[in-house]
Amino acid sequence: MRPSTATVAVLAAVLLLVAVQDGHCAKLCMDSTFPRTINGSLSFCGYNGTSCCNATDDAAVQKQFAAMNISGTPCGDVVKNILCARCNPYAGELFTVTTSPRTVPLLCATTSVSSRLTTKPAAPPPPTDYCSQVWDTCKDVRIPGSPFQPPKGGAPAPRLTDVWQSSGDFCAALGGGAGSNSSPGPCLDGGGAAFNATTTGGPSSLPVNGMCLERIGNGSYLNMAAHPDGSGRVFLSNQAGKVYLATVPAQGSGETLGVDAASPFLDITDEVHFDNEFGLMGLAFHPGFADNGRFFVSYNCDKTQSASCAGRCGCNSDVGCDPAKLGADNGAAPCQYQSVIAEYTANASSGSPATATAANPTEVRRIMTLGLPFTTHHGGQILFGPDDGYMYFAMGDGGGVGDPWNFAQNKKTLLGKIIRIDVNTMPTGNTTAGWGNYGIPKDNPFSTDPSFAPEVFALGFKNPWRCSFDSGNPSYLYCADVGQAAYEEVDLVMKGGNYGWRVFEGTQPYTAVSTPGGNTSAPSIDAIGPVMGYAHAAVNSNVGSASITGGYVYRSGADPCLRGRYLYADLYAKSMWAGTETPEGSGVYDVAALKFSCSKSSPIPCDVAAGSALPSLGYIFSFGEDNARDVYLLTSKGVYRVVDPAQCGYECPVKSSAPGTSPPPGAKPSSAAMAARAPAAVALLAGALLALLSLMSV
Repeated sequence: MRPSTATVAVLAAVLLLVAVQDGHCAKLCMDSTFPRTINGSLSFCGYNGTSCCNATDDAAVQKQFAAMNISGTPCGDVVKNILCARCNPYAGELFTVTTSPRTVPLLCATTSVSSRLTTKPAAPPPPTDYCSQVWDTCKDVRIPGSPFQPPKGGAPAPRLTDVWQSSGDFCAALGGGAGSNSSPGPCLDGGGAAFNATTTGGPSSLPVNGMCLERIGNGSYLNMAAHPDGSGRVFLSNQAGKVYLATVPAQGSGETLGVDAASPFLDITDEVHFDNEFGLMGLAFHPGFADNGRFFVSYNCDKTQSASCAGRCGCNSDVGCDPAKLGADNGAAPCQYQSVIAEYTANASSGSPATATAANPTEVRRIMTLGLPFTTHHGGQILFGPDDGYMYFAMGDGGGVGDPWNFAQNKKTLLGKIIRIDVNTMPTGNTTAGWGNYGIPKDNPFSTDPSFAPEVFALGFKNPWRCSFDSGNPSYLYCADVGQAAYEEVDLVMKGGNYGWRVFEGTQPYTAVSTPGGNTSAPSIDAIGPVMGYAHAAVNSNVGSASITGGYVYRSGADPCLRGRYLYADLYAKSMWAGTETPEGSGVYDVAALKFSCSKSSPIPCDVAAGSALPSLGYIFSFGEDNARDVYLLTSKGVYRVVDPAQCGYECPVKSSAPGTSPPPGAKPSSAAMAARAPAAVALLAGALLALLSLMSV
């Protein structure tokens, strides 16, 4: 049968409402920290992958449950599931810690939906709403030490019927979450955390037959940053010290990047020391750039060539390191080279920084200067957290084969760390910020620990080369970490996490050749293993080496089959990969080699390697993402963009959704974001509507 016109109108209205909600739930624990990757699974609660509990927490839950003396009963199974919810990666939202803390999580008060992360083994979805099932199962059971705290306070009663009169009363107090009117979710169901069906950002279940690229520029760049005003423009920076403002052509237009090489947005080549692993390494624009014009660069300088190149040495007495003992293999005087984060401002003759086409080359403020003990492994990327607005700085271990001074595990140094600072709160008088001109976020994991540098967000990195937040799930921060001789890794970075270097390289123990800085034992650090990566032996590079380049989780509509997959590559090899978290929220990733080709209608013809049909990309330096969520490869042979797979003959069951018209330069970020989101919402609406109409016409 075919639906009536009125039915179609109702369906369209409902689907439009679903499409524009565009919500997401963040992984967060009850103490407002991020969940951590665990080895194996928790013996009592059963969580594996990522969890808000460790083995000690799990044992405490088991002890609490044992004291209730209801093990092996139907109510016991229910109460165990509720107690173990504190270990769920979404525990912070399940227990609504941002409003009023609860003793039990929100219980799903509507028909159960699929779970994102379940206890082990996973229970099947209950036939009725979970909150009512809890009531029916436990209402008359005496539960010593009951967790069912009345919402208005007071001591928990042994039986539910001592407090509530009916299932309706009970669920009005403790129910809610996905699909209910009282809360947008998530909530606890019979298996784990359940989510509203409008939650977005999950991986595509569509097959990936290959990634199609088009070449839209010939320049060689290290960094790309989308213009904060949401327009179809990006900033590109090269290693030598120049930043360019570029206009991105619409997909399918056949046009190239609009870059005026003769008129850079910023030129600080006189300040930048440009060499193999030195140069302008990072570029980040303040979230409020459209109004305040603030932006930041990270670069290296040589103190023998520049008077302004001066700062504390990463090897100093605070960290138990004597610069005089670094040795002749350092390659330079200790801390001759420095890593700098500097603030600049955009010129705005028209009054709005968003319309500026040039920036003042005079530094506004020196945020940080960190002296490098060696000449390699100093990362350098900077980026702003989409949810917290703080600046993140990816810093390598400072160099030397095998991190001889063990900087990555040294709690007092910033080397081998992801650091997190507040560039909106400048220090006055005495400050714990010891390396520059910035504030310390109060919720930094070690901000009150005197044994740690308070700037540290996570530690145990060798040389993080390209980090990114997932725009569909902003609590996910991915960092690729370059290996030493055996393994290249991708880490899912959590607050306070230790990622193992140099105790481990990837998942394997690492033994350093030289250890003047001492060693760290594996049991003492609770290392978090990589979620993706590859062994050197698995790639065939033209230089006999390997070096990972981190990318992005793909969120564009240009290739629906890549949606939700994290893309990354090797700097040297002709190899790329796509990783998918399966199931979502598990911390477990399926990784597959990613075949790629060049679009037949590429605006600039791709070079083709001799004897191969593959495009010759040269060195893959970085990835980039624009305001339409299109993903780019920044290579030694130019700028490449991921496009509709059909242009390369790859099949995808869902048609590519061409991006809409970008807002004009200078648009406010809020309106720009809505415009950028509109094409995806329209595509979602159209696809869902077609699917429903197809079902109804059977």
